[in-house]
Amino acid sequence: MGPIVTPIVVLSSVGAGLAIILVLAEKYLASYGECRIKVKGEKEIVVEGGGTLQASLTDNGVFVPSACGGKGTCGTCKVQIFNKGAGEPLATEIPYLSKEDLENGFRLSCLVKVKNDLEVSVPKIHEFRTIVTKIEDLTHDIKSIIFELQDGETIDFKPGQYVMMRMPGTEEEPVMRAYSIASKPSDNHVVELLIRLVPGGLMTTYVFTELKVGDEVYLSGPYGEFYLRDSDKDIICVGGGSGVAPIKSIITHLFEKDTDRKVTYYFGARAVKDLYFYKECLELKEKYPNFRFITALSDLDEGDQWDGDTGFIHLVIDKYLEDGEDMESYMCGPPPMIDAAIDMLVEKDMDEDDIYFDKF
Repeated sequence: MGPIVTPIVVLSSVGAGLAIILVLAEKYLASYGECRIKVKGEKEIVVEGGGTLQASLTDNGVFVPSACGGKGTCGTCKVQIFNKGAGEPLATEIPYLSKEDLENGFRLSCLVKVKNDLEVSVPKIHEFRTIVTKIEDLTHDIKSIIFELQDGETIDFKPGQYVMMRMPGTEEEPVMRAYSIASKPSDNHVVELLIRLVPGGLMTTYVFTELKVGDEVYLSGPYGEFYLRDSDKDIICVGGGSGVAPIKSIITHLFEKDTDRKVTYYFGARAVKDLYFYKECLELKEKYPNFRFITALSDLDEGDQWDGDTGFIHLVIDKYLEDGEDMESYMCGPPPMIDAAIDMLVEKDMDEDDIYFDKF
């Protein structure tokens, strides 16, 4: 074992050392001089090259949304780059960029280094002042928060899109997180968010321990390319946990408009205690013959009374869906669930271009 392991350890150490040297070399030795960033529709700024595009823009008063603090893990800081100065997309960016994004020059600004002059387009940001009017516990770890827009404002969004919530008291160094909108576009004077407690999470800890009715909170948006398309195709929705939020917006909007499209909602949860938006879906199922609601629980708690489907949601899709051709799908949830569901839908002949999803 020793003669085999030792060279591997040595090589690994050498590789790690070279990586550190390269990082330090770029930081201290590489000089890109002054770079000009032309922000379409706003202004032109001059920055010292070498920093990230997101930081360079923020330092000069051009705000770019970010839910992960510039770590390249949320995909919310997309900007469009019109020239070739940013080079090719990094492998770490690709998972967050759609085929359409790549074709149109979109990049993650937190991962793009400013090494040359750039011409960019940054999404227009509108921030809404809101007052919290209702907080409701939906499950043991998910709350519904209703924010009422102030100053006579309304929000125009597409079902499926999200907003950024700024934590009160963090104006100088904003702490912001992205949350899908759960309310209908017709209720444009309020925004409902479904927020799940993340152990140790800065924003969710604040929401669960400090946020109260009457608090002033700022939301910005709407954002996102995950939204209901204008189509006549039948629909499959997949979502559970806090991933219910955009699906709720899509479904309630569709049936408010008395859609003729057939809609099937596959709701995946772990146990009975994780079910919510359940009664409302059963009522929709009774009222609309073109709505099908299928729930599956993957890990029942001892004592749970449940006679419905069990198992992972992609296997339940396999059980009920015969043919996905000429249909489209909207899915929201953790990457493993989404990836497995995509594979299943493709197996059922659904066109990948008709599969829309939001991973988190």
